[in-house]
Amino acid sequence: RVMAFTALFGDTLLTKDGENPTEEVLSGCQAVGLYFSAHWCPPCRAFTPQLAKHFTDHLESKGMKIVFVSSDRDDSSFQEYYNEMPWAALPFSKPDLKAALSTKYDVSGIPCFVILDPSG
Repeated sequence: RVMAFTALFGDTLLTKDGENPTEEVLSGCQAVGLYFSAHWCPPCRAFTPQLAKHFTDHLESKGMKIVFVSSDRDDSSFQEYYNEMPWAALPFSKPDLKAALSTKYDVSGIPCFVILDPSG
């Protein structure tokens, strides 16, 4: 099941401990939320703390994992924003994967939250 996520996100995801294998980061999850967002987006900046609280208080214990998919313009903005989040992220250095995810899930604006089952 996790192999579907490796196909979507590549071999590694960014965690608070650096890049780790996607399979390891998402193992055992019941669902994965893709959080399309950016530091420069005011509605995103308002939604992120609410999502983080709900994730920490409820969703994480129910087996949900979240992957931040950034629309930030540069790595420093990405890093600053990601520091506010308690979940994994698609590395900023993977713009092709970000574009593919945006297309696959028909993301036309941010913030956008897409929930996937364990098979992707």
